Amino acid sequence: MNRQRQFWLLQTGAWTAYGLESFLSEIGYGRPLDMWRLNAYDALCGFLLTLGIRAVLKATWTHAPAQRVRWGIGALVVASIVGGYLWWIAVSNMCAECKPPKSWLGYLSYFFGWLQLLVAWTGAYVGIKLARQLQHEKETALQATAMAHQAQLRMLRYQLNPHFLFNTLNAISTLVLDGRAEQANGMVGALSGFLRYSLDSDPEQKVSLDQEIGSIQRYLAIEQVRFGDRLKVGILVTPPAGEALVPSLILQPMIENAVKYGISKREEGGRIEIIARVVDEGVLDIVLRDNGPGSLSYRPERADGQGVGITNTRERLRVLYGDRQHFEIVRLQPQGTEVRLQFPFETASENRNR
Repeated sequence: MNRQRQFWLLQTGAWTAYGLESFLSEIGYGRPLDMWRLNAYDALCGFLLTLGIRAVLKATWTHAPAQRVRWGIGALVVASIVGGYLWWIAVSNMCAECKPPKSWLGYLSYFFGWLQLLVAWTGAYVGIKLARQLQHEKETALQATAMAHQAQLRMLRYQLNPHFLFNTLNAISTLVLDGRAEQANGMVGALSGFLRYSLDSDPEQKVSLDQEIGSIQRYLAIEQVRFGDRLKVGILVTPPAGEALVPSLILQPMIENAVKYGISKREEGGRIEIIARVVDEGVLDIVLRDNGPGSLSYRPERADGQGVGITNTRERLRVLYGDRQHFEIVRLQPQGTEVRLQFPFETASENRNR
């Protein structure tokens, strides 16, 4: 309806302006004021003839290009002949000062005059219609790409739940087998709270880093039941990094790996550190570090990393940020592993203002 309204506004406005311009031109050449009738008649003929051309163009718009061109040329020729004939009638009956042509060339000029005018109108109409169609196709392609990204993000995000659940249930099973029923029961309660948060969060929505750190602390509270004093944690988030938007549970796989390959493999336990800051040029820099032996099967030169968690994190960052992100895992000396994530710093207020 909006496009229809725009067409009628443009159609009416353009032919009204054409009639007014013709009238002012006649007055400028000293013609009498009653020439307005001829100019109004001329504009009305143009208004109606172009509606006929539009009907033909709309009816053949989905046809093959060559067929559309043939129909368009035919419509222009017929409309120009009709326009020339109507103009001859008007000149003969509505203009006392106008003299009929002295040869057939004069009548032919009526035809070419209308043909030139109608070609200009048709070019403008087709140009606008093609521009709108191109814009629509562009919007459709962008929407399809966005939907594909959303589906991919949902898939990647939902991979985390069974991955995390398997690791945690395995830990609970270990506690039960060791006869530590009270700790296992406490871990089940903590697991319930963490899963409630995990399932309630929208996989397509980003959360603040402070919220993400909160979810990590809930997870570490679960692991604290199992490891007790063997698990030590240090978290440092320098302002304004806590306000940064990050993909929900993006740090979860890295923390799980640190616990699995760093803490559990040391009898004396170990330490996990999380450091987040905003570096130059608006980049959020997050470092996760542990002092454990790490996974012996992990090789930093492998592009796909190790396991579901690392591959998942790489892919989510790639889908969300493209070339504007950086993900790196390095071995520390004499032991330990460091994971670094970098991507654009953005806040909720900046997102709302876009």
